Amino acid sequence: MENLQKGSKKLLNAWAFYDWANSVYSLVITSAIFPIFYGAITIIKNDEGQIISDKVQFLGFNLNNDSLISYVTALAFLAVSILSPFLSGISDYVGNKKSFLKFFCYLGAISCIGLFWFSLDYLWFGLLCYFLALIGFWSSLVFYNSYLPDIAFPEQQDKISAKGFSLGYIGSVILLIICLVMILKFEWFGFEDEGLPTRLSFVLTGVWWIGFSQYTYYYLPKGNKKQKITKNVLFNGYKELRKIWNSLTHHKRLKRYLVAFFTYSMAVQTVMLIATYFGIEELDWGDQDPTTGLIVSILLIQLVAVLGATLTSRLAIVIGNIRTLIILNIFWIVICVYAYFIITPQDFYVAAAGVGLVMGGIQALSRSTYSKMLPINTLDTASYFSFYDVAEKIGIVIGMLLYGIVAEITGSVRSSILFLVIFFVIGVILLLRVPKEESIKKDPLAA
Repeated sequence: MENLQKGSKKLLNAWAFYDWANSVYSLVITSAIFPIFYGAITIIKNDEGQIISDKVQFLGFNLNNDSLISYVTALAFLAVSILSPFLSGISDYVGNKKSFLKFFCYLGAISCIGLFWFSLDYLWFGLLCYFLALIGFWSSLVFYNSYLPDIAFPEQQDKISAKGFSLGYIGSVILLIICLVMILKFEWFGFEDEGLPTRLSFVLTGVWWIGFSQYTYYYLPKGNKKQKITKNVLFNGYKELRKIWNSLTHHKRLKRYLVAFFTYSMAVQTVMLIATYFGIEELDWGDQDPTTGLIVSILLIQLVAVLGATLTSRLAIVIGNIRTLIILNIFWIVICVYAYFIITPQDFYVAAAGVGLVMGGIQALSRSTYSKMLPINTLDTASYFSFYDVAEKIGIVIGMLLYGIVAEITGSVRSSILFLVIFFVIGVILLLRVPKEESIKKDPLAA
């Protein structure tokens, strides 16, 4: 393995390539194929295609299928929020971030492969694989993101962060197209069982994730070597998070940015999670198959997101990160207001293109902006990014809860979408309060 210097092109590309490897999970498992597969498995229809039952028996409870998968998802995000500070604190303390990154990558990828055996007869096993895959994906991102300030100089971070997201979008779309061809034209491949190609898609996702990540592992450094782990540092991550929170009093710019990020990210993640449900429940698809339409919109989002991430990084160079984030939040406000009035699939495609344009940009720029604002001489980067990650996950929980409450009270998903505008507006206001500059200060944790 080569010992590459910080900022080297080969090291930066190797880091960004992990996005190519792992983003197939978020597209195939989270957004496209698995949700459709899960619905086909758990919904009973008559010969005319009308739904007879969407109830599922699990652990003695008779649950709605959507509710069940939502509960499992929420539990997984809660687990990630609890685990990430625990593990990131340990990894920084002993200096083996790459080992943790590998572990969660393999956990997530093998769990994706395990979805091949998902069935109602063994529902607990399928849901366990889904649960572990989600934990593996999101936990690996904590360690992956924390490498950014270690391998890139501040002036490189916007561009390489955007490149990572762009590679992820391109790679995931390629695999999704392969899977869709295999599913829709299963007879070309000699499959007699129509359901087999869908199950094989989960296997391909896991193999893709493990296989392409090896290039990243070959060049990434192990981490910042420190001390061996002892029982005294088992909860070091939580202690570090408390120290980081306390240290923010010395870094007003970083603290104000984090509050703004927490607010607008809550809305961004909620929109991305509920977009499919909005498309199914609120649009008049007519004679068009909703499943095909939704997959087309997902592909559109992914492809446009590549352009969005690139344009955002270039705009940030010209006008600065904070101003660019303000523009992106305003764009999100426009999209949400537009979505409130859409009715036809064509309107939905326009909204999807808009989401793709700002989705990639706001995710990439938020990550690199946080990285560049970290105090100088920061060694515990995994702990700092764990703090960032926990804030994002708690935001998801709150956003989904508020979305559900508004939808329950108003009886309309549209009203929930419009309600999210409030958080984007607050996000803009909070970003305007982020100081333009701050005197250079050392990291109190590095002392």
